[in-house]
Amino acid sequence: MSSAHRQTLPIGIQSFEKLRKGQYYYVDKTPLVHTMAETGGYYFLSRPRRFGKSLLLDTLRCLFEGHEALFEGLYIHDKWDWQQQHPVVHLSFSSGIVNSRQDLDANIRYQLQQQRANLKIETPPPERIADDFANLIENAHRVHGQRAVVLIDEYDKPILDNILDTGRARELREGLKNLYSVLKDADPHLHFVLLTGVSKFSKVSLFSGLNNLRDITLSSDYATICGYTDHDVDTVFAPELPGLDREEIRRWYNGYRWGGQEVPSVYNPFDVLLLLEERKFSPYWFESATPTFLVDLLQARGVFTPALSQLQTEAELLGRFDVDHIATEALLFQTGYLTVHDVEEPMTGYWLYTLGYPNHEVETSLNQALLPVLGVQAPPKERLTLFRTLQGHDLNALETHLKALYAGLPHDWYRNNPIAKYEGHYASVFYSHFTALGVSVTVEDASHHGKVDMSVDFGGHIYLFEFKVVEQLPEGKALEQIKAKGYADKHRASGKPIHLIGVEFSSAKRQIVAFDVETLG
Repeated sequence: MSSAHRQTLPIGIQSFEKLRKGQYYYVDKTPLVHTMAETGGYYFLSRPRRFGKSLLLDTLRCLFEGHEALFEGLYIHDKWDWQQQHPVVHLSFSSGIVNSRQDLDANIRYQLQQQRANLKIETPPPERIADDFANLIENAHRVHGQRAVVLIDEYDKPILDNILDTGRARELREGLKNLYSVLKDADPHLHFVLLTGVSKFSKVSLFSGLNNLRDITLSSDYATICGYTDHDVDTVFAPELPGLDREEIRRWYNGYRWGGQEVPSVYNPFDVLLLLEERKFSPYWFESATPTFLVDLLQARGVFTPALSQLQTEAELLGRFDVDHIATEALLFQTGYLTVHDVEEPMTGYWLYTLGYPNHEVETSLNQALLPVLGVQAPPKERLTLFRTLQGHDLNALETHLKALYAGLPHDWYRNNPIAKYEGHYASVFYSHFTALGVSVTVEDASHHGKVDMSVDFGGHIYLFEFKVVEQLPEGKALEQIKAKGYADKHRASGKPIHLIGVEFSSAKRQIVAFDVETLG
């Protein structure tokens, strides 16, 4: 990269001061920070990992502590009363892995002690953690003459790190609840509170009684408080864009949305910064933490993968997350593997959300990660074969490849795997195999698990598949159904050759028993 670029990409920088004092690019989030800080009160924000939550909290800390010089040239600078400063209590559970209640308590005590020292509170802390925290907030108010600000980063990480061990997760949840429950009675001494994390645990389980906690996760006012918009990428990072395909950047990394179509979608900052640094497209965010826990859970629940591209769910389920019950939709949405595509209100007060993949990176990477648990033996090798077959538009080779793929699913696997109980398993292998390749795949109807209607647009050809599970013998109905539904009609205007392919899979023989093809145009 040319040395003429004055600014540096802020990869991994979570300190607002370092960002502003160094020659780093900065996307000005202070218009939203201003609204929130000016209003005051108690806020909760959930966003996936590496979305800039820590930087947001540090920006608020610098603002409330009155570090005016850091905000020069930003939106908020001439709109804020720099004379009024607040003591800030900043706790974070982002570093290290806590694996027992004792460990958690020790970590909390250490952090509270650090905060006392920072705030110059000399009175010795009470013995119990809840009393210690309450006493700290009260003394911060007394010593500094202004009500305190409490910022808590990755409030849920100790629980998430242990989520597969329900007993331990429950124990850690109680330890955190013991800490957070203090906020309710500390109200007279508090000016502003913000808790951030990946998941949204139910209020009852972690914040009992804190009824004035405003959850801004799906608030359209704050939809872009973390992440970069198209406008940010085009303006702030303009010097870095030459030489990169702008449309590809959008396709690969944009698309996270916390609200309906009216709110702008955003990019994960981690992806954008690494792309601009490395100058090549890669699943940077996905690879920064392989979601083994997520993949295991989807496997255990026998999730029908074609449905992930268009999952409908109620608002209530998106926020339902607890140690004993994690709704699949909530998990996928909160961790950032699915995002909001649409919001409807079919009846007053009843909100229906349509979720889907945010972008190309997540869609291909998640399906790649799922192929081994669906029983596919050598996904990279199979992917290469599929790619070459589609590249050559060789339908005979495609039939041979798919038959071999299913023949390779281990028989033992069926006995030991809960997914095999679902007839949707065969369609999941079919859909995830194509999607993992990164070709353009559209599912027409993902509600019927035994079949999947799918279109693939690749290399100037369109392939329309009807995938159907039959008992034993071919019925020849899959191809008939594509024709009957008229799926080809919408593609005729493209002028591309259209291949109609009916695939029938025998659940008894566990293999493809019919592969019927008809080409139009």
